Amino acid sequence: MHIAIAGNIGSGKTTLTKMLAKHYGWQPRFEPVEHNPYLDDFYADMQRWSFNLQVYFLNKRFKEVVEISKSKDVIIQDRTIFEDARIFAPNLHDMGMMSDRDFQNYTDLFDLMMSLVKLPDLMIYIRSTIPNLVAQIQKRGREFEKSIRIDYLQGLNNRYENWIAGYKGHLIIVDGDNLKFEGNQDSFRQVTDMIDAKLFGLFPMD
Repeated sequence: MHIAIAGNIGSGKTTLTKMLAKHYGWQPRFEPVEHNPYLDDFYADMQRWSFNLQVYFLNKRFKEVVEISKSKDVIIQDRTIFEDARIFAPNLHDMGMMSDRDFQNYTDLFDLMMSLVKLPDLMIYIRSTIPNLVAQIQKRGREFEKSIRIDYLQGLNNRYENWIAGYKGHLIIVDGDNLKFEGNQDSFRQVTDMIDAKLFGLFPMD
């Protein structure tokens, strides 16, 4: 089974992935951040490095999807291939940070990949407002994230909401502003209750 966690930068995806993996005994797959050779360059000059960064992510995540599809374990994944193609790349294109030529090339590659994979069995979306995202980003203190622009975050948030509104798979939405699952057992229990109802309830997923 493939469980995926989606959400904007700073929404708490990695934290929730770790907590759910421990709680259920699932195998976690984390977003490739620490060893990404393009992130520092990208945040310093988005227009120059946007295509390189997005192709890097697309490559890594497609490999992950293929590996997950072959696994017999329950995998919980921190961020999905769909977010790169439906949110991050189009947002950069709309901001003028990715050329029409590069965006078309990227989109064609993504569409080919999507013809070979399926949606996760369950998508968990962490919904969060910009002030909460900014507070979380500041709290974790990653050097390369200090130059992230508010309009960039807002553009991503708008696209997340549009994507989730039309999402066709099994979906749970977590209120990231009010459910502080890190360090709050009541909030975390609300999240697991939603998951339990979806996976193991009277009317579980098909």
